[in-house]
Amino acid sequence: MKAAKKHFKFINSKTGYVIHHYTLTGNLNETDAKAELEKVKADVASKNSLFVDTIYWEEDRDTE
Repeated sequence: MKAAKKHFKFINSKTGYVIHHYTLTGNLNETDAKAELEKVKADVASKNSLFVDTIYWEEDRDTE
């Protein structure tokens, strides 16, 4: 059986631009998935010299 994949995009709320794409693989529960996305969000903020609060993620439904 294939592991479930969910695709997410991280968006800069000040510009509205997508600045990162990320795929979660495996069967993570909601709490673990959210923790993983928060880690990625912090990494994206750091690499782009942005405040963490200016970035949000949403599931990318266009990739299915």
